[in-house]
Amino acid sequence: MTVGEGVVLNVENLRMRYGSTDVLHDVTFQAQLGEVLVLLGPNGAGKTTTIEILEGFRTRSAGRVEVLGIDPAHGDEQWRARVGVVLQSWRDHSRWRVRELLAYLGSFYAPYGTADVERPWDADKLIEMVGLTEQSNSLISSLSGGQRRRMDVAIGIVGRPEVLFLDEPTAGFDPEARREFHDLVHRLADDQQTTVLLTTHDLDEAEKLADRILILAGGRIIADGSADELSRRIAGEAEVRWTCDGQRFVHTTTESTKFVHELFQQHGDRINELEVRRASLEDTYMTLVRQYESGRNEADVRTLEEVTR
Repeated sequence: MTVGEGVVLNVENLRMRYGSTDVLHDVTFQAQLGEVLVLLGPNGAGKTTTIEILEGFRTRSAGRVEVLGIDPAHGDEQWRARVGVVLQSWRDHSRWRVRELLAYLGSFYAPYGTADVERPWDADKLIEMVGLTEQSNSLISSLSGGQRRRMDVAIGIVGRPEVLFLDEPTAGFDPEARREFHDLVHRLADDQQTTVLLTTHDLDEAEKLADRILILAGGRIIADGSADELSRRIAGEAEVRWTCDGQRFVHTTTESTKFVHELFQQHGDRINELEVRRASLEDTYMTLVRQYESGRNEADVRTLEEVTR
């Protein structure tokens, strides 16, 4: 793989083995400056392991990994100041007040500011960004679970990271907080050119946030593309819904455009409330994972048959 200008994450043939068990198999992908990547996959697929290797918290077994042009296994303090991390579980700083802690943590990033990137974020602006203005002087122990999760996000981005890793970031968020978080991610990517890699089990969230989606199954990348590009891989049917003379109808077809054209030729302006529903990201995700697991199971059976001959 050739690393081009603007590549922030470069992963080639990444492998991870625990004992005799391989949990990552030749994982390969790139991420560009300001791109939002969402990593999807069933539990045990290797999502958290992949992110921990990119963060420099876990040593890979083989392959090449570069984050901001540096191997995370050898990243120094200068490199780490450019990387933000939001873990699955919130950190317990219960005796601190919100603004007090963010200002304190931010002070550690000040020596790593540059002419292009001023570090850290102003504490009050950061608090406003994550929706904790009313709690800025509150003890962290008094925050609700969702507010503590917002505090986690604030801690992860206090140093104005150029790349941000988010592992299940909206766990515990209510719908309003989740929407505000999505806006924040878009602002970081669009305005600050922050590259974001996150994991989530919320497929609706993935579709709203992702420029690209990576689907990981069995320790392998089985799909890589936008939600629309992935749905085009599924040679499925579309569901057409409409009303005619007050009656509701539903029809499933593989040629929705032709069907709708013929529908209007037959009924004209008597057609109302027309809707064509194609495969959702959830449909696509489930189909691709099942196809992979079915193929893997067939391969396992063939291997067993060869061994027992």
